[in-house]
Amino acid sequence: MALPQPLPSYADPLYQSAHDDTFAKPIIKDIEAVLPPGVSQEDFDEALKGIREPLGQDAVFTGSDLREYVDPYEIPESGYERNLPSAAVCPSSVPELQAVLRVANKYLFPVWTISRGKNLGYGGPAPKVRGSVVLDLHRMNKVLEVSEKFAYAVVEPGVTFGDLYTYCAEKKLKVWPSTASLGWGSIIGNTLDRGMGFVPTGLHHEHIAGMEVVLADGDVVRTGQFAKMDSPSAHLTKLSFGPTVDGLFLQSNLGIVTKMGIYLTPQPQAYMACEFAMPEMNDLATITDLFGYLRRNGTIPYLTYVFSIGEWISFYGRRADWWDGSAGAVIPDWRLREIMRELGAGFWTARFGLYGPKRLVEAQYAEVQAAVERRAPTGTLKGKLYAAEIGGDGDGSDALLQATSVDLSHGGMFVGVPSMFSLPLIDYYNRRPDSLGAHSAYSPVVPLDGAVMLDWVRAARAVYERHGLDLLCDFFMHERYAVFVCMLPFDKTDPAQRAVIDKVFNELFEEGSRRGFAKYRTHINHMDQNAELFDFNNHAYRRFVETLKDSLDENGILSPGKNGIWPKRLRSRASH
Repeated sequence: MALPQPLPSYADPLYQSAHDDTFAKPIIKDIEAVLPPGVSQEDFDEALKGIREPLGQDAVFTGSDLREYVDPYEIPESGYERNLPSAAVCPSSVPELQAVLRVANKYLFPVWTISRGKNLGYGGPAPKVRGSVVLDLHRMNKVLEVSEKFAYAVVEPGVTFGDLYTYCAEKKLKVWPSTASLGWGSIIGNTLDRGMGFVPTGLHHEHIAGMEVVLADGDVVRTGQFAKMDSPSAHLTKLSFGPTVDGLFLQSNLGIVTKMGIYLTPQPQAYMACEFAMPEMNDLATITDLFGYLRRNGTIPYLTYVFSIGEWISFYGRRADWWDGSAGAVIPDWRLREIMRELGAGFWTARFGLYGPKRLVEAQYAEVQAAVERRAPTGTLKGKLYAAEIGGDGDGSDALLQATSVDLSHGGMFVGVPSMFSLPLIDYYNRRPDSLGAHSAYSPVVPLDGAVMLDWVRAARAVYERHGLDLLCDFFMHERYAVFVCMLPFDKTDPAQRAVIDKVFNELFEEGSRRGFAKYRTHINHMDQNAELFDFNNHAYRRFVETLKDSLDENGILSPGKNGIWPKRLRSRASH
């Protein structure tokens, strides 16, 4: 009997092509057959038969067809046991998902839930526990509702940022959905992992309103006003009655989110594309304190994105295109200054958008200008206003800006238009025609204090340069904290580069931990390591969540080990 072949994952050919490129060339081509822990081959064959009956032949994958369910960016070393699945299953509805869970509970095998599997650099679609069955939800891909009036959408896990953008654009809805830097990702998957976009509703997890969750035993729960079957406010508010439980399903293995309401940004009249640059590394303290002040007092109401010159050039070419020095030497400061002049960038460049009525946007920008003049006069501030053209003799109050009218250099993800803009970053250290780019990252949460941030960057840069790497980093500024991403691209065909990246990550982790920092999300291989940092009262937080885990998932089948949370029967596998 012929094995099923994977169906295309994306309707958009751009995303499908990028997907194929990502998974077509793994380092280790032969995928070893593995079984779920504690499950015999005979029982596993029966289990898969029990899944194929309700889902169909083409929804169950094993053997070489699992090539799209391994970590395409893994960093194998000697003695490393790959995070391989035993099978993958693709339900297309809640009843099919429930059927899979019935079989998993019967045969006691773990399932590892993914929406699109594009959490690359953090494990992608690969499971934490070797031998898990990957529960791939990308075929649950319906946009269930979009309210133009109230600016929200209701989506299933397989809906990508690109899908929702296309849906709204084709229907000419007056909303701007948020998008992450890569448009192929799942909205639900990104939101549950506390990912971010760039428009006013870009802090995705803070804009959830009403979820549907399937529990380990197949029971279905809805949250907030969505829990009331006839509520007209199901996706208008986070208000609930009694405890709010939505947060229990963020970065968690307590349930499987199958529907989610998420707020969108109402299409504005005007958008100001803003950029602020400073030339020296030590200017980071000034930028942090200046924009922290402007974020907290409401002058800049939304996310500010800051990147180093090293990260910026990685979007536009490989390292060898910018610096022809020896492979092991970092780009010197004199060459960085030349590049900054070539690109019109600073050592640090901050980008942010202002959105709303034209007069309000202009007033906000004037306040930013005044603050820059007072607090950072050596910096360079630029702003370009895009506003809807006002026709006739109206006052323009109903004229709205089209996102596609904004130049790509100023718009894109800042106006909710998805792309694959940042993907070339992974090729930064590629030197041969057959090199294959990948990346890892160390991404701690850091207070928005100039002295703290500068101390951290000096320490991080020292780690990079000790190993011959350039400082490639960016951070996302909120009102009081930043998510600071130390990007670690590498050629995955080069064993020496993989070994260096592993060392650099661990040294960054040590430096960050010494300062009290913890990562906001981690690679599957670092989940226990990061969870161990949350140590108050003998890890009371972890003990509390694991108590919930044992109650809600008695057989421990849902994504065991995710973010350091283990079910009782597999707890011996954990580092704690």
